Amino acid sequence: MTLHRILPLAALSIIPLLLSAQIPQGGRPGAGQGNAAQLNIGRFYGKVVDENKKPLPYATVQLTGMRFDSASRSMQEKIIAGQLAEENGDFSLENLPVRGQFTLKISYMGYENYEQKVAFDVKMPAGNGGGGINNLAAKVDKDLGNIMLKVSAQVLKEVTVTGEAAQVTLALDKKVYRVDKDGVAAGGTAEDAMKNIPSLNVDLDGNLTLRNAAPQLFVDGRPTPLTLDQIPADAIESVEVITNPSAKYDASGGGAGIVNIVLKKERRIGYNGSVRSGLDMRGRFNLGGDLNVREGKFNAFLAANLNQRRSLSSGGTDRQNLFGAPLTNVYQANDSENKGYFGMLRGGIDWFINNRNTFTLSGSMNGGQFQSLDDQTIRTDTFLGSGISSGNSLRNTNNERNHRTYGAQALYKYLFPKEGKEWTADVNYNHSTSEGDGRFTTTYSDLNPPLEAHQRQTNNGSNDFFTAQTDFVNPLADNIKLELGARAAVRNFRSQNATFKEEVRVPGFADNYKFNDQVYAAYGNFAHSFPKWGYQVGLRAESSTYTGTLIDSDTSFNNDYPFSLFPSAFLTYKLNEEDNLQLSFTRRINRPNFFQLIPFPDFSDSLQISVGNPNLLPEFTNSLELSYQNVFAKGHNLLTSVYYKRSNDLITRYQYLEFSSLVNDSVVISTYANSNSSTAYGLEFTLKNTFWQKVELTSNWNFYNSVIDAQNIESGLKNEQFSWFVKENLNIRLPESFTVQFSASYQSRTAVTIGGGGGGRGGGWMGGPTNSAQGYSIPVWYVDFSVRKDLWNRKATLTLNIQDILRSRKQGSYTESDYFIQDTWRRRDPQLVRVNFSYRFGKFDTSLFRRKNNRIESDGMDVGF
Repeated sequence: MTLHRILPLAALSIIPLLLSAQIPQGGRPGAGQGNAAQLNIGRFYGKVVDENKKPLPYATVQLTGMRFDSASRSMQEKIIAGQLAEENGDFSLENLPVRGQFTLKISYMGYENYEQKVAFDVKMPAGNGGGGINNLAAKVDKDLGNIMLKVSAQVLKEVTVTGEAAQVTLALDKKVYRVDKDGVAAGGTAEDAMKNIPSLNVDLDGNLTLRNAAPQLFVDGRPTPLTLDQIPADAIESVEVITNPSAKYDASGGGAGIVNIVLKKERRIGYNGSVRSGLDMRGRFNLGGDLNVREGKFNAFLAANLNQRRSLSSGGTDRQNLFGAPLTNVYQANDSENKGYFGMLRGGIDWFINNRNTFTLSGSMNGGQFQSLDDQTIRTDTFLGSGISSGNSLRNTNNERNHRTYGAQALYKYLFPKEGKEWTADVNYNHSTSEGDGRFTTTYSDLNPPLEAHQRQTNNGSNDFFTAQTDFVNPLADNIKLELGARAAVRNFRSQNATFKEEVRVPGFADNYKFNDQVYAAYGNFAHSFPKWGYQVGLRAESSTYTGTLIDSDTSFNNDYPFSLFPSAFLTYKLNEEDNLQLSFTRRINRPNFFQLIPFPDFSDSLQISVGNPNLLPEFTNSLELSYQNVFAKGHNLLTSVYYKRSNDLITRYQYLEFSSLVNDSVVISTYANSNSSTAYGLEFTLKNTFWQKVELTSNWNFYNSVIDAQNIESGLKNEQFSWFVKENLNIRLPESFTVQFSASYQSRTAVTIGGGGGGRGGGWMGGPTNSAQGYSIPVWYVDFSVRKDLWNRKATLTLNIQDILRSRKQGSYTESDYFIQDTWRRRDPQLVRVNFSYRFGKFDTSLFRRKNNRIESDGMDVGF
């Protein structure tokens, strides 16, 4: 027999041995099973799409099969392979056994779970031709095509509306907004990102409001010491807005709810990341980048941002004093410059111990340094019997501050064999420090020679914040779910302050101050769904204690609430496939923050001294909300909410007259007090429309009425005001990969921030907006604009944005009391232009750090056949 006939026969005789020895035989125990020398050469690949054939990014893809379990001595379903689909919906499961039956399972939030039986159907090649081997290679590399998922219609499940510029997810107790493609926010901070989100507003000081109240700010699901201006917008993936949080969530934040910032983090197999840079019209740059690498049991991520800022603002104050003799009017004009930088570095590692156990360790660093320069021109008109005498002065302020924050987090997650049953536990620690030095020079130019007066304030402080939390979820049945959890939060704050007059220290009773705040909580939620309706009831118990100490005088202030209950209830009814109703009730607490408690006077405003009140009590809020959701066809979605809130012991801004030894005169003191109550009720519409697959319009309207009863502070002091605001976000996709975005907002006169005295850390430097029983804020409106160009097959993006293009964003207030009538206004950074560039890279690679080739080299195997 010739050589050219012997070689193919020998090859054909070896192939059955290879297949029988190296291909698993359906999981039977016995010879060859579990042998490390097995060759797994199969691959299933395909694409996950929705009913409109649009890709569903990061869908969960799993392949299961029956395998012998040595513990139970029986056949059980085991996970063979799994991954998250890529951004374009593609998935590829590799290194699979080629014999046996498998089940492909795909899940995606807001869509029905998908299951399909799959197999390679391998048969032995016959004959002497090389086509047998080619057919074998083709069969172990199987294309499953486009796999379409249907939108879930189950009650108590989420409904997702996807779009090019943003993705909106409406769930039982929260709404999720994607901001990673927001052109207006590119290169800015979280302040810029929040401005465009329905239900949220951000003022010029970075104070965040949700339905005109200060919410509690979270980052990645946990409370944060960071403010909005310390978080780069480019680091944010999405924002979760929880208007009426259930008992599962922290009860703090009053009736304003929770805003959770989710930072970007990938877990895709292989490596991926992005780099970013930008420049504004004042020559200030921003740089950033992130990198994610995953292979095998480990996933590592790293992100960094550095932002420079130079902010210019102007403002004015007109005050008519109603006390003293003779009476005076004061007119003040301000021009301010705030410049500096801030940076963020964060990273971590996920360890997928096995299919059921995951451990994550992460850390972060955040810091910045800023200098604020302020020139105040002051004219004082004194009303004398013979006429008006005017005096002029100039006040220069040089305020320098810096901050540093270090954080660490450890998280453990265990998945039980029962689907949906899981247990998580995590610990978080943050340490932050801050230092400030403010110098105030007042020049009285009318005197001869001119007289200068000098004041100086220094402060430094530290904050240690520790939280530990555990959560357990157990689906008792397909339509019943039980959630249990516990949480501990401990915060230690220390502040050291000093006031100098002509460089001589003026002793103050609150120069050195510290406090300890502890909150311990446990909760339970029970949810039950039926074909047409469902309910969820929960109860949270919290024990809290606050102890503040004036170190120099060894004086303490205590507020203890040994046991407080916070119930919640949600009832959802499905009218039909498109319409849903939800009724919810919650009780929450708003604890006073540091700036409201510390009794140290602040002289940064020449017309008003601010001081905290260590005797403040927490405020309690009961909230009731009725929501109606309608998901229209072809990308139209309506969410309507009617809400009612009532707060007791409302934390209220209040002003009174007091003699100051520092200035040797009577001055107006601005502080905080607990008023009797506040009531607010309103109606909110959120409408998302998509026209011609090119135009997306998101509209948000909010109408509400508010009443503050502060008659316990001052006789007859009661404030009622009807207010409303409108927010529109328009995205237009143009040819050549251009996208234009307009964002507009209008807020009418506002008397009160509903049910939130800032204790929830709304994000501003001074701790958030506050209620005022003695005035209102003036109307404010603005329009922002951006144009974005996608480059190189959407791997890169160039963005130009302009904020406040019409120079209309003017913030101010009117205040009236027994001591004065005052109008104030301020404008910051109108018509600021910024250009940003970002580039995305990545590769799906299951063997990133090792070189091997599992492909069948069919071309080489054809030789000699």
